[in-house]
This record gives sequence, C-alpha cells and structure tokens, in this order.
Amino acid sequence: MKYGSLILEKKEYVYLKRILNISGYVGDHETQKSLVKLAEELKTAHIVDEEKMPKDVVRFNSHVKVSSDKGWERAFQVVIPVDKDFKLNKISVLTPMGSVLLGYSESDTVDWNLPGGNEKLKITSVRHEETYNGIDITL
Repeated sequence: MKYGSLILEKKEYVYLKRILNISGYVGDHETQKSLVKLAEELKTAHIVDEEKMPKDVVRFNSHVKVSSDKGWERAFQVVIPVDKDFKLNKISVLTPMGSVLLGYSESDTVDWNLPGGNEKLKITSVRHEETYNGIDITL
C-alpha cells in the first residue's frame, strides 16, 4: 500500500460512515462481508482535508482501471449509491468491488475475496472528474 493506510477525504469519510451504519440491511452475504472489511479498514484510515487528498487515491466519483491476477481488466467509476448505473459502468461504493478499492491508490494491489477464491486486483489508473464539493451528500 503506497500510503500505508486507506486515505479518505473528511466529508466522504463522514458520508461513508453514515451509509455503512444503515447498510446492515443488505441481504447479499458477499456485499455484507465486503462492507464489514471496509468498516474495519476505516478504523485505521488516514482522514485528510480536500486540499490534501492525493490525486491518485480512489474516492467518490473516481474513474478506476483495475487488472486481475486472473487475466481480466475492467474500467468503471466508483459512485455514491444513488448514482450507480451498471450500464454506464458506475458502481456503488457499497458493492464488493467499490468497497474493496476505496481509499487505495494507483499501483496498489488489493485482495478481493470471492466465493470461488481470492483474486489480486492491481489499480492501474485513477482519474477524477469534479468531486462532490459543495453538494450536500448527507443522508
């Protein structure tokens, strides 16, 4: 891990903690496992102001490319739950893929636990559009 721990922007961290508190009602077992892992990682995350966020860290609204040790590659955007749209490659931060990448940086490799076994995902690219600054993302 390039920065030693997850790095999250303060407002996004607060929003994420709120949605994790209500996500206990998710019925899918794999999603639940991913969210529990994310909640554990948040305990040691480094929380920073917007102006101190490294540009290569996966956060809300990031466009991310990953490659798997199983040989596949995928590009998508990590978004808040209301903006998810699988057809447009927008995945929610609450999905197993979204939650495993949040706070990691370009060139990091993360373990993705699947029912059929673990995969290693390398983050090959992180790009940002406008962030959610100025937009009320509270519940």
